Amino acid sequence: MKNYYDIIIIGSGIAGLHTALKLPKDYSVLVLSKDYAWECNTFYAQGGVAVAKDEQDISLHVKDTLEAGAGHCDKNAVTILCKEGPQVIASFIKEGFEFDKDKDGNLLYTQEAAHSTNRILHAGGDATGRVIHHFLMQKLKFPILYNTQVTDLLIKEGVCYGVKVFHANKKFNLYAKKIVIASGGVGSLYEYHTNARTISADMHGICINHNITLRDMEMMQFHPTVFVKGNAVRKQLLSEALRGEGAKVVDEDGKRFLFEYDERGELSPRNIVSQAIFEYSLKSGKQVYLDLSSFEEQHFQERFPSIYFNMKNLGYTLPQDLIPISPAFHYAMGGIKTDFNGQVENVKDVYAVGEVASTGIHGANRLASNSLLEGFVFSQRVAKHIMQTLGKKDNINFEENGDVLIREGDKALKNELRDLMWKEAGIIRKRKNLEKALNRVEEMLELQTGKLIRLRLLTSAEIIKSALKRKESLGAHYIIGEDRV
Repeated sequence: MKNYYDIIIIGSGIAGLHTALKLPKDYSVLVLSKDYAWECNTFYAQGGVAVAKDEQDISLHVKDTLEAGAGHCDKNAVTILCKEGPQVIASFIKEGFEFDKDKDGNLLYTQEAAHSTNRILHAGGDATGRVIHHFLMQKLKFPILYNTQVTDLLIKEGVCYGVKVFHANKKFNLYAKKIVIASGGVGSLYEYHTNARTISADMHGICINHNITLRDMEMMQFHPTVFVKGNAVRKQLLSEALRGEGAKVVDEDGKRFLFEYDERGELSPRNIVSQAIFEYSLKSGKQVYLDLSSFEEQHFQERFPSIYFNMKNLGYTLPQDLIPISPAFHYAMGGIKTDFNGQVENVKDVYAVGEVASTGIHGANRLASNSLLEGFVFSQRVAKHIMQTLGKKDNINFEENGDVLIREGDKALKNELRDLMWKEAGIIRKRKNLEKALNRVEEMLELQTGKLIRLRLLTSAEIIKSALKRKESLGAHYIIGEDRV
């Protein structure tokens, strides 16, 4: 394997693979995957891709996104997303991808919470992410290096020259003219989450070490309907589309209590539904369920095959059985601050795209199914900017240092951190608890730990500090007085 490339892409989800798809095949490109390529959030995405159905729907899509974002979105970024989305999706379909269609061959659009119209395209029923990922992997024209942990960026005098990696029990450097970070969010920082096991905020921590700006790190989205009782680390997501197509949230007495929190009930934005379920459960002591009885069984099995079979394996017969649910961490709205071409601040030749990035699109609350669209739209922009600016670059060799990645005791710290972040920096936050959590994280940072847990700790500290700075509730950041809950 050679050590020098035109472009290195960190991550094998939609953002990384679609960037690769848009780059010329005569470029020298290497894709790095921390695990197997499918162990990414794209693969597990159920709902679909939000995209304007026609020219008239673009402005409405912008409006819905801004409203869901609670006034915290960058309107220019949102406009780019919604205006360029239809063209990017049309191009993807032209590549040969097939979204679900009706019997007459028309694209099927469904509804999800906080969308004012049906505009969600899906594929394979509720396996949209898996089908997209499989298609992108088939189209990948560049080599992919599996089971590769990026441990650092190679930066000197404000320019990035490559990455440090750990692969096949060896540490070595890989060099490139451009580096694209597409490594996903921060799910593994939280005890209950819906993310792939690889999503652990390493790249955020590396960026903190290099003074690369992170933004809106307090804005963490919790999905309202998750089956969290299973033993797996990644909890079973129950798609937003279920509520969009008629599923009800009820307590153990059958009461639909969400209307006490918002007149839109089950179709309220995610942050409102998550906060309502969490707070109602604490106050009432009652279990909350997802009621799917409005679905006919054959239709449910065809429309939501992944959920149907996954829950069947867990002992549930759908749509007849009530499913016990809880919110769980789902998506990071904040991330590495970028411009509209994916360039990061402070360091040249580094891009960030997808969930790892903060373009300003999602504001304080991501509108359902905008994330896959962001992966499509902004990866195309990254690829275009790379093609416009790729030129000669002097090589600088860096020492291959001997960072200890894992030490004894790191696993216990990791589990403590996940519990701490869930309880104190999760759905409902109190200032004194955030301060207590920050003190504990800073104590952990003083310990002699492996580098990988240290990167998690740095990112966790940034999330907590951002939450403390924002003293008023906004969207997914829900901070309350000490006398409540």
